[in-house]
This record gives sequence, structure tokens and C-alpha cells, in this order.
Amino acid sequence: MIIVTGGAGFIGSAIVAALNARGIKDILIVDILGKDEKWKNLRNLSYTDYLESHKFHEIIAADKFFMAVEAFFHLGACSSTTEPDASYLVENNFEFSKTAASFAIEKKARFIYASSAATYGDGEKGFCDDEEMLSQLQPLNMYGFSKQMFDLWAQNNGMAKKIVGLKYFNVFGPNEYHKGDMRSFVIKGFQQIRQTGKVKLFKSHNPQYKDGCQMRDFLYVKDAVDMTLFFLDAKKANGVFNVGSGRARTWFDLANALFAAMKMLPNIEYIDMPDVLRDKYQYFTQADIGKIRNAGYKKEIAPLEDAVKDYVQNYLIPDKYL
Repeated sequence: MIIVTGGAGFIGSAIVAALNARGIKDILIVDILGKDEKWKNLRNLSYTDYLESHKFHEIIAADKFFMAVEAFFHLGACSSTTEPDASYLVENNFEFSKTAASFAIEKKARFIYASSAATYGDGEKGFCDDEEMLSQLQPLNMYGFSKQMFDLWAQNNGMAKKIVGLKYFNVFGPNEYHKGDMRSFVIKGFQQIRQTGKVKLFKSHNPQYKDGCQMRDFLYVKDAVDMTLFFLDAKKANGVFNVGSGRARTWFDLANALFAAMKMLPNIEYIDMPDVLRDKYQYFTQADIGKIRNAGYKKEIAPLEDAVKDYVQNYLIPDKYL
């Protein structure tokens, strides 16, 4: 059996879809469906069972999970970078991760978990996934810090050499529809353009960057899934790895790719960044992907324009799921 926490979520459901494409259906999906439309991500998937997160936690904490487990993808977390409840983030993103990792190691299962590029903070220390740098990183928000806490816990308890942590950069693509404010700019911009004919970008409040020229490492979810499943096969590759394109692009580039995919001329309006974000805003992110390349990942990563076109024309316009 393969366990996927967050399996009804964005990357999690894409992982399950990719496992199904491999002919794998003996999957336990763990998530919190709540009151949004995340459940729709499950409709096209094949899996053995579904459990709500609290129920799964109770079962493994009580040592009552008796089935053999081949692999455990731990992708479930609160991913809101503006979540104010630090205690909730610690419980959900740190404490549950400790329980999940200990369970997987006891079961001799491959454990692959989601860390985050948010752990890099403002990027002052760079974006290199060298484990020796972990303790020097300074996340800008509590979400990133909760991920950093588990990265360090795994390292300090000797688990990092037995498991895989993936620092996802700015992932976008199908099945993110339920994420509200945490959806990617691509889907938000798509909806803005449909409604108003234009798209809004934040002005820069850093003199080193012009308006719209703040930069991010944008990664299509299909590439994120391929990079994740690489570690299911490459069982000797352990530690923390970046999952990104390795190439920073501007928000202006992304907006233009979006208009091109919609076959429209660009129409961009620049707006002030909310005060609450200004001190926590990353002006530049770019994954150093040398480590995953050296581990054996050879596949080419889709250019931003191709990825946006596929997402818009094959999923957003026809309103499709993976």
C-alpha cells in the first residue's frame, strides 16, 4: 500500500493521478475535506480507502495500522503563508510530521515529505539544498518556520539520511481550484482577465526591482509530480532536495504568458502591496536543482510559457481536473 496524506489536495491528488497512471491503485488517501470543494479532486482517482487526518493520526499513534506500507507521501499540511495561529501550524505541520515519519520508518516504508521553499526566507543565504545550511535559514513567516522545524528535527534525530524532504517552489497547475487565496497567480490572473480584460500585479517596494520584475521560480505541477515520484524509484537518494525549475522568471513574464495562452493582448495594472505582506515578501527565489540532477533526475522541465499554455487551454478553459 502507498499512503498519501494531503491526497485530496493540489499536489497530493496529482501524485495519486500519476500513481494511477502507473497502474498503482492500492492507495490510502488521508486528508481533511472540510467545507470547500477539495473533494472534487478525488473524483477521477482510483484508491483503496480514504481517512480523515485525525482518524489516521489516532490509528497510527495507537499502533493499530496493520497493513504493509511500501511508501508514504506526506504532503498534508496547512500551506497558508498568512496563517496567524502558530500553535495550529506547529501541531499540524510539525507534530503530525514527526508521528508520520516515525511510523513510516517503523514500517520500513519510503518516506517522502513536503518541505517548502518558504524555509529560505528572503534568500540571503541562497537557495541551496545543502543540509549543512539548514540551521542557518531564517523563514519570513510561521508557515515556513513550521516546515523548518521538521527539517531540523529530522536532521537532529538522524532521520534525514533515511527519508526525503522536498522544498517545493512556486507550483501551479490543475487541481488547485479549491485553495482560495493560496491558489497560484495563473488561475487568479485567468479569472481576472476573463472578468475585466486585465490583470493586477503588485508594485515593487524594493528599489532593486522594477514593478512586475520581482522574480519567482515557477514550476508546473506535472514537473513537480515527476520530480517527486523520482524519489519513489531512486531509493538511495535521501535528504532534502529542491523541487523547482531552476530558473527565476518575473511576474511580468508570467502575466504575458497568461495573456498569450488566452490569445489576448497584455493589459497589466500595478497595485500597491498590502502592508501586511511588505516585510514578509520574497523578491527573488530560484531553486538550485543541482542536487536532484546529481541524484539522477534527467527529465527536462517545461518552460514557463509552455506550462501556462497547457494549464490554461487544457484545464482552465474546459474546466477540467487531472
